[in-house]
Amino acid sequence: MHDGHGEREAALTELREKLTDALARAGLTKTQLAARSGLGRTTVQDVFRADATVPSAATIAALARVLPLPDAELLNLRRIAAGQTGPVLAEVLGPGKPIGEWNPHDLEVHPAGTASGGKRQVAVPEPVLPGYVPRGHDRVLATSVAEAAQGHSRMLVLVGTSSTGKTRACWEAVQPLAAQGWRLWHPFDPSRAEAALDELERVAPRTVVWLNEAQHYIGNADVGEQVAAALHTLLTHPDRRPVLVLGTLWPEYADQYTALPRPSAADPHSRVRELLAGRTFTVPDTFAPEDLRAATDLAQNGDLLLADTLTRARSHGRITQDLAGAPELLRRYEQSTPAAKAVLEAAMDARRLGTGLHLPQTFLTDAAIDYLSDHDYDELAEDWAEAAFAELARPVHGKQAPLRRTNTRPQRHPPGVPARATGPIPVTGAVFRLADYLEQHGRNARRALCPPGSFWDAAHTHLTHPNDLYTLAIEACYRWRLQWAYHLACRAADAGMPQALTRLARTKQERGDGKGTEALARQAADSGDTSALLIPARMKEEIGDIEAAEALYRQVADTGNPDALVELARIRGRAGDYEAAESLYCQVADTGNPDALVELARIRERAGDHEAAKSLYRQAADGGSPRALVQLARIREYAGDHEAAETLALQAAHTGGTEALVALARIREYAGDRKAARILALQAADFGDADALIELSRIRERAGDHEAAETLALQAAHTGNDTALLEIVLMRKEAGDGEAAKTLNRQVAEAGDPIALVELALVWKEAGDGEAAETLIRQAAETGDPIALVQLALMRTEAGDGEAAETLIRQAAEAGDSFALFELARIRERAGDHEAAETLALQAAHTGITEALVALALMREEAGDREGVETLYRRAADTGRLFSPHDERWPYGLDPDGTPTLPWSLAGGIAWHRPA
Repeated sequence: MHDGHGEREAALTELREKLTDALARAGLTKTQLAARSGLGRTTVQDVFRADATVPSAATIAALARVLPLPDAELLNLRRIAAGQTGPVLAEVLGPGKPIGEWNPHDLEVHPAGTASGGKRQVAVPEPVLPGYVPRGHDRVLATSVAEAAQGHSRMLVLVGTSSTGKTRACWEAVQPLAAQGWRLWHPFDPSRAEAALDELERVAPRTVVWLNEAQHYIGNADVGEQVAAALHTLLTHPDRRPVLVLGTLWPEYADQYTALPRPSAADPHSRVRELLAGRTFTVPDTFAPEDLRAATDLAQNGDLLLADTLTRARSHGRITQDLAGAPELLRRYEQSTPAAKAVLEAAMDARRLGTGLHLPQTFLTDAAIDYLSDHDYDELAEDWAEAAFAELARPVHGKQAPLRRTNTRPQRHPPGVPARATGPIPVTGAVFRLADYLEQHGRNARRALCPPGSFWDAAHTHLTHPNDLYTLAIEACYRWRLQWAYHLACRAADAGMPQALTRLARTKQERGDGKGTEALARQAADSGDTSALLIPARMKEEIGDIEAAEALYRQVADTGNPDALVELARIRGRAGDYEAAESLYCQVADTGNPDALVELARIRERAGDHEAAKSLYRQAADGGSPRALVQLARIREYAGDHEAAETLALQAAHTGGTEALVALARIREYAGDRKAARILALQAADFGDADALIELSRIRERAGDHEAAETLALQAAHTGNDTALLEIVLMRKEAGDGEAAKTLNRQVAEAGDPIALVELALVWKEAGDGEAAETLIRQAAETGDPIALVQLALMRTEAGDGEAAETLIRQAAEAGDSFALFELARIRERAGDHEAAETLALQAAHTGITEALVALALMREEAGDREGVETLYRRAADTGRLFSPHDERWPYGLDPDGTPTLPWSLAGGIAWHRPA
């Protein structure tokens, strides 16, 4: 241990060595160091002399700023050398702390989201920043920062509306100064203006003065002018340079401070106006096209926050406003009063179920009632609605409000021309628009919920736009709320959209209810959509009641519907009445339908009139029918005119139909012309149809030409078709050529594509080689691919290693695979952990995998748990994705609260449910 004197000497020696080394690295002479630090030459010389006294703290701080060195460390050595105790005096360093020690959110950079902190969920989510997109104002900022780094004092104030990225831009700009040891001071306590006025005279060189929301400093009614004067002194005094003053202002404040006063009027901002002259720059509200492209690149490279906000804000370019407002909007929703939250949730449900942007206040008010608990409903004041809408109209960052009042544009028409009588009934009263972020949040968080009864009743009562009514009718039907679906469809039909009833008729058709289908179809036809009668007509045809079907087709055909004419022609053709069929097809052809000409040509061809058939095919081809070109190519090929056949096949391919090329390739292959077949298959592949190459490879493989088969399969693989090599592997395996199969297996494995590896593993598994399959699956799983992890987990389950399987499934779920939650739910159910299984199935359903709930219901059904089965099926129905028929379970549908609906009938007394 050193004695006190020895310790002081050692500290002084170390101090001088650090300064000497830094001087050498900087390549400066002591004279240059004196000039840059503002110290006298003798003062600088004494610092490096071994026999000199301990230099002052101010001298060390000045040298540390120039060299650069960590001033706190040097000052600590200087304090020991001088025999002083206690911390370094703040007066030496000036206010602030090193830039690297600041958290950007403490400097009022708006958080844009949260990070979970890895696999373990932390108690308080950590705010995170999205990737940064430099824009035009960033170049101006960078210039000011570079000049400050070179020893000049600079000030720049960014002017822009709320949440346009001003503060974040300043934070990004000062990062180069952090590496040079600069400090940052944010005047804040006890108030911004007081802190600035008290401490500005102590700001040391190489300090960033952070004046976010600068109106609090230079706009203060009492001391704003004094703060402006102090800033002017700081920027212009040669002994205090370099400093960098960065600020932000809203445009209204900038206009107020820089406006010239009227003659003889007071001039309250004269010093502020002088200070800001030439030191402001405007930040635009929106991203320019090139900025949006840069943001898109960041999003595609994994920036989830930017990717999320681009889904909402790309069209209008207000990217930073969306990022800044999102967390606050969510907080406002979560902490709203019960009445305001009920209104918001009604709006969320309306938007996620497909209504328009503008929601009537009357609808939202009535819809919100059943979102409230009994207790909250009893606590409602008489003016609860007005208070709720006022609460939700208050803006957050970016001038966004959870629910803002908006205006609908009036319809315009020329003078003397009346408004359309068939248009939607105009909305009367106030309309509101839900914030985009809350709309998206509602789509995700409420995906598995069915709106309560007040929602459907309010929609039926207050909504007037036929599109809204039609969409909600379909969504109600998807959720098995059949009674509301019917009544909303009737309202949509009354508002000018009979297709709503037509859509319900199709739903009845899918469930096999012929009587109900016909009733709804006739109701739709009476409302103006006669094409609805095609639905019961096809049902009658399917059950063999051709006479009734034909009568309905004729009823629709009488309105000039070409689809009905085609159906009648088809029936007549099947009945052998070619003359009537031809007459009907001619009527359709007269409407310009080329497919009718194709059908007519087929009739002529079957009758042996090949010339007439070719003429009709040519007419249809001229009308743009690829089917006609395919038929003409076939005719020319069988006639031996291969060149014409190929030309026609290529024409068909250019219109999107490659089947002619594939068919010609097969014909040439079987005719022995392998070269021509391969050329045709390659042409088909060029048009995106690699199946032709795979088909030829199979033909060659079956013929024993393994080398040619492999070449064709590789060509198909080069087009991006992953099944090509797998096909050959399986064929080689079946042929007993294990070595060749393993060679191809290695080619797939070396490529490293996890999807191809999984598919190949399944091939080996089906072939009975579990060891080869697991090797490939493990290789795929090592890439972190969630599909591979799930497949490996299933293999572990089959091997009886449930613990390892569950670990793999959880890894896949964390990698974003919703189906992994589905599989994990089944594993927990088999293990008897019903509560965990149901939780996982609901999580999967929230991501859109409703099959998880259905699968769990089937498992409960097998176990005899009737009550659990009913609950799970109802939850699946609530998601709107329960597509399998459940007429026997709920013959009249469900009420909004999920209880089975009591018997009810359509108009005319037709029962809704399927007859026994």
